[in-house]
Amino acid sequence: MRKSLLKTPPSGLSSRLAPPAALVAVDAARRPASRRNGSAPYTGVPRVRVAVEEASALSDEEQQQLAARVRLLEGFISRTDVSDTAQHALQWIGETLGIAKSICLVRPMGDPALFAAGQYGFTNPAASSFTVSLEEWGNPLVNALNNRKEVFFPDAHSAADRKRRPATPFDDAAFHVVPLGVSGVGDEAFGLLLLDGRAPVTSELHWFISVFVQKLDQILRQQALTEGDRKQGRERSLLYSIINAVSDPILLTDTEGRLLIANQRALTLFTASEEESEGRRGAVRMNNMLLSSALSSKAIEETGARRRELLLVNPADGSDLVFELLSTVTEDPRQGSGVVSILRNVTDLRRASEEIEENYRKMRVAEAQARAESDRLNLIIDSVADPIVVTDASGATSLMNEPAERLFTIPSGASEIEQRWVQTNDAHFSSFIAGMLVSADQRRNGEIGLVDAKAGEPMPVEAIAGKILSEHGELNAVVTILHDRREAIEKAELYEQLQHAADELERKIQAATADIAQQNELLRRQAIELEQASALKSQFLANMSHEFRTPLNAMLGYTSMLLQGVAGPLEAPVKRQLARVESNGRHLLTIINEILDISRIEAGRMPLQASKFKIYDLMSEVRAELDPIILRSKLTVTMQLERDLPQLVTDRQKVKQILVNLLSNAVKFTHHGGVTLSARRNARDRTIALAVTDTGIGISAADQDRIFEDFRQLDNTPTRAYGGTGLGLSICRRLAQMLDGRISVQSQVGKGSTFTLTLPIKGRK
Repeated sequence: MRKSLLKTPPSGLSSRLAPPAALVAVDAARRPASRRNGSAPYTGVPRVRVAVEEASALSDEEQQQLAARVRLLEGFISRTDVSDTAQHALQWIGETLGIAKSICLVRPMGDPALFAAGQYGFTNPAASSFTVSLEEWGNPLVNALNNRKEVFFPDAHSAADRKRRPATPFDDAAFHVVPLGVSGVGDEAFGLLLLDGRAPVTSELHWFISVFVQKLDQILRQQALTEGDRKQGRERSLLYSIINAVSDPILLTDTEGRLLIANQRALTLFTASEEESEGRRGAVRMNNMLLSSALSSKAIEETGARRRELLLVNPADGSDLVFELLSTVTEDPRQGSGVVSILRNVTDLRRASEEIEENYRKMRVAEAQARAESDRLNLIIDSVADPIVVTDASGATSLMNEPAERLFTIPSGASEIEQRWVQTNDAHFSSFIAGMLVSADQRRNGEIGLVDAKAGEPMPVEAIAGKILSEHGELNAVVTILHDRREAIEKAELYEQLQHAADELERKIQAATADIAQQNELLRRQAIELEQASALKSQFLANMSHEFRTPLNAMLGYTSMLLQGVAGPLEAPVKRQLARVESNGRHLLTIINEILDISRIEAGRMPLQASKFKIYDLMSEVRAELDPIILRSKLTVTMQLERDLPQLVTDRQKVKQILVNLLSNAVKFTHHGGVTLSARRNARDRTIALAVTDTGIGISAADQDRIFEDFRQLDNTPTRAYGGTGLGLSICRRLAQMLDGRISVQSQVGKGSTFTLTLPIKGRK
């Protein structure tokens, strides 16, 4: 373990010369005093002189060490640059302490990286440009700086050692990392000192690091203060340049109304020297009084930052000036509250605005008078879309709207026939007006035959004319409104046609309704007859099935007794023939049972007996019942049931009948592979899905609905390979529906089929 370069107790010369008064004296005249953060004056690194009374008590070696310290401190006194100071310090420890290689890294204020301020002992130029980014959080050098802890990196002998070391100009050699600032007067580390790891750790090195940290801290703080003063001066100069470039007065006042900052235009309004005239000084005093009143706390609280007007006096000629004042309260943590005010000269704008308002008032009065006359006439013309014509007392046209102009004025470029149509319209209208003028009636209605000059079509119109009399009863004008009757005539004709069509449609609907009623009655009777025939058929089949089963069961019973040897031993040929008789008899009995089931279902005589049972027991029973067929087919039949399946509450016998039919079909139509019985629960709709999956011949998509029809087989040829009546799947679907369930199929030709019986967990009882 390496000793800490900063925490090792001093010894030797440092211990003996620990009291600073015994070693050095401060010569304040060598460097002007400066303040650091408001503290007492800091004289920088003091110039050292050896006390005569102590020098005689030192040995030669200690005197050499003291002289070396003096050289270092005196070199610090004359240096104010970080790089120059660092280079001097690194050269001193190299020559005095024997540290062959060293690098000083410093972080400039506000910079996110450490830069090499000086290096000693490196021949590679990269050492002088060595930098460390402070954003590399995984870099051990950054951790050492942030944690303010010394780190020692030994010699790297392997790739693993190199991986744990940061990249530095030391390459694989050992080196110390000492944070600069952790034991000095600085608040945080401002750099790193990288030292050759082969150098011995001595008390002289501790003393050097302490002095070097203090010197770098002093230089960095002085640079920060100088840069801050320089930046503040630039900002202040820029601020004055900006506000003086504005033609409007801008000023900053404190809460008591005292002027703090003002541009040149504001100074001309609110300041005056003693040498200026009394009139100018009086105008300035009045302006300050008016401004103070406007900037009072009460006025600002009432108006906030809103614009308001301020009346001032021009100090140059005593004229009134009207300004628009915008004031805003600003807060400064050091100077306190202030008010920023901007005054915009709106004197000319106000004068022009007043003149404009007066002219606008006069214009509005004149416009109102003209508008009253214009509205009186425009109201007559624009109130309707029909042609309107106004004639005077002599019958001459004085005013007409645009629809009337299309009837009574000849457009430019009109053809001869269009001109004749317009002239005809004018003649007919003039005749109507002449009759109105000679009549004593106040109003007159009549029809006029006009021509649409644009379309060349007859245009029958209804003319409504009224006289306008003066207050003395004299005729001033006649207003005539012409209403186009073509649309009304067309609507009347269309209404007549629609009425005729409606009557005809009503007659046809009545006839069709009577025919439909007759057809419905016929269909109802046929449906009743079909239901009766179906019931008779089902009843007949049920009765006949019983009649067939009675002798057939007797034949099967006697055949079984003969095969069992009740009547004595039989020869082999006789046994084979009796076995065929029994097999065909049982096949015939199955057919009769299926016909009986269909009949009972159709007749509604199939009873349901609900019970609670386990699915596994039922499937095992179905498989055991078909074991002989399964053994002959040499197929593999497996069962796959989910765990914790609930018990079904339904008709157990009907479910077994469906599964036996589905499993026997699967074995019959499967030649290779196997058959799987599965069961799974659907918790969402509380149902159980029982599936039979085979690897047989499969069913095409077009035939998947047909297989559930009565007496339907996909192969109906006399030489078909598979027997059966075609009733099995039909019975299964009907039984499933009786149990409130359903049967579905998924199949591909040549790949097999899956028949799924879906039943509610609790069926109806």
